[in-house]
Amino acid sequence: MVAAIMACVLVFALAFGGTAVVRRYALRRLIDLPNSRSSHATPTPRGGGIAIAGAHLAAVTIAWALGVLPSSFTLALLLGGLAVVLVGFVDDHRPLPALWRLAIHFAAATWVLVCLGSLPPVQFGSHAVDLGLAGSVLAAVFVVWFLNLFNFMDGIDGIAAVQAITMTAGASGLALLCGSPDEVVLTLLLPACATAGFLLWNWPPARIFMGDAGSGYLGFAIGCLAHWTVVERHLSIWAWLILGGVFLADATTTLLVRAATGASPAEAHRSHAYQRLVRRWSSHRRVTLSVVATNVFWLLPLAAAAAWWPASGAALTVVALLPLFVCAWLLGAGRPGDLGDPWCRWSKAAP
Repeated sequence: MVAAIMACVLVFALAFGGTAVVRRYALRRLIDLPNSRSSHATPTPRGGGIAIAGAHLAAVTIAWALGVLPSSFTLALLLGGLAVVLVGFVDDHRPLPALWRLAIHFAAATWVLVCLGSLPPVQFGSHAVDLGLAGSVLAAVFVVWFLNLFNFMDGIDGIAAVQAITMTAGASGLALLCGSPDEVVLTLLLPACATAGFLLWNWPPARIFMGDAGSGYLGFAIGCLAHWTVVERHLSIWAWLILGGVFLADATTTLLVRAATGASPAEAHRSHAYQRLVRRWSSHRRVTLSVVATNVFWLLPLAAAAAWWPASGAALTVVALLPLFVCAWLLGAGRPGDLGDPWCRWSKAAP
């Protein structure tokens, strides 16, 4: 217990101090200027999320050196994570073609499968279905989609950080509930500690943004953790899908609606449901706190039920996510309309 507390405090401190260092650099080289596609009104430095990646990767490497973590997981996270951070860091300075970024993301996801193995049989009710090669393809897509979820949804102060904290801290609690080994519980908690150190700088009004390097790394790390815990049968895929429900529903609805209307997936926009809520409520803080409340009071209990009763995982996932998809649709996710859109008039509550 003492060692675990010390590890969490150290990771938190490294991320907090690292963000301060990155911010001094970003104030000279990486200023995010407001434009018609952004949700902020003040020039703000970006790229602070690289401190999360540095603190977390250092902690994982030390844990591996001490014999706490297996080499397979460490290699999957370390090499794949470094590739994602590098492409994100370059993209933060000079935007790269979307296909290049996607190719590297899929290479990192494939590396995770090489190191950790393919998806095990998935529980549907009383039946466990072996998806075979399709399962491996789905697992790679799952990691890449989680990686890009955080990139897509990192558009207002604090939202990606609180999502990462509630997801990984929640998963850590579920692993403890299910009797997983202490090292698994701690490993799931470490990203939350690193992200919390950064969040002190990113809480509304943010003094620095996460940037593509940080958001991409967080999404990749969570996808890697999810695949590892599913392969090792500590948690089910259903529990992870439920924990990521807010980002999954918003980003997926937005992408599908924009694709249906002929919009380019690579084109910058601010039509996500959370961005529309920010314009409705004129408050980053209120939207970010709404995500925390949804994760803690709606999704976490359902994820706990899915972890405790695996046979009901698929049904519980539908119960958890369907209302979120409906909310994203009603808020006008992906549609070009703005404040006057009749689809989101019900959300006119004052900030």
